[in-house]
Amino acid sequence: MFQLFPPHRVAGSNASGTTVLRLGYVPLTDCAPLIVAQRMGFDERHGITLELHRQPSWAAVRDKLLSGELDAAHALYGLVYGVQLGLGGPQADMAVLMTLNRNGQAITLSAPLATALASGRPLREVLAAAPRRPVLAHTFPTGTHAMWLYYWLAAQGIHPLDDVKSVVIPPPQMNDALAAGVLDGFCAGEPWNAIAEAEGVGRTVIASGEIWPDHPEKVLACRRDFVSARPHAARALTMTLLDACCWLDDPAHRAEAAGWLSCPNCIGRARALILPRLLGDSRLPGAPLRFFGDGEVNYPYLSDGLWFLSQYRRWGLLGDLPNLQAIATAINQTTLYREAAAALGINVPDSDHRTSVLIDGVAWDGRAPERYADGFAIRATEHA
Repeated sequence: MFQLFPPHRVAGSNASGTTVLRLGYVPLTDCAPLIVAQRMGFDERHGITLELHRQPSWAAVRDKLLSGELDAAHALYGLVYGVQLGLGGPQADMAVLMTLNRNGQAITLSAPLATALASGRPLREVLAAAPRRPVLAHTFPTGTHAMWLYYWLAAQGIHPLDDVKSVVIPPPQMNDALAAGVLDGFCAGEPWNAIAEAEGVGRTVIASGEIWPDHPEKVLACRRDFVSARPHAARALTMTLLDACCWLDDPAHRAEAAGWLSCPNCIGRARALILPRLLGDSRLPGAPLRFFGDGEVNYPYLSDGLWFLSQYRRWGLLGDLPNLQAIATAINQTTLYREAAAALGINVPDSDHRTSVLIDGVAWDGRAPERYADGFAIRATEHA
């Protein structure tokens, strides 16, 4: 049962004492903690006021974080690490305050491809028989959806950089592109996979929780100078979102939140399309969408960030850097998170690393990211 944590008043968030924080989000089911935090007044309990700003794409989230138009945002884990490294765009020192959710994404293929796959034919054979080189979309070049798509393809002997064409499209545009025949499939967050099925333009072929059970997904992200200049505000913001994530553990609360997410100023699609996968659709194998789990979900594990660095190396985005561990340690604000969790009485893990086994049976624990990346048979032939 949900139990409200003790309030914590923010103090000294900046020189002027302003406590209004501008948060960006992309209209996806897993932006729910931000919507809940504002609707339930959890921000006020911790002495801050949230202004929520819907964004049309992850590129817009990135640009407004960098310009200072947003103080923090619901963001792809990989977006934060990509910006930190200046991969494909401007560089800035970034911070991950907490993980907002695990799982809750999926890969959808066009109806003809999904039907062929359901007949038992291997994916490699299905794609090879397509009348053109398959075009598969994700949401950001260094983002989570690109990495789930690449990993899934490679696990089945398909090179994601050579055997298919990968393109970037904002999630709300994917189903129209699939219906028009511009795309053959996509990897994105919900509810866009559920909407594709409801509209008959595609079918979910795998949930992300099958690719990496309990994978990290969206994070609460900001520039690192925001943390250094306004540490109390950053801590209060983290506590506010922890309250919201905890509230979402109750299925009845998720049912209420689905109505808020369906509003025109958020996702703007029917509640009935959002709710089943928000609750954890039993028809989809794999770990369902999780927001809290007694705090297990939210810790910013260094090993989670290091996994993205390993995949950037695997796919030729990242060459030899002196200390990948140091990069993850600088980005993931484990000390601030532990302070916020302690103030709320939330348990934290003993280690900054966790062990996972992905769909191909390969274990990951964050200890040797370069060796892990170089151990895959399918990878970019040269590092950038």
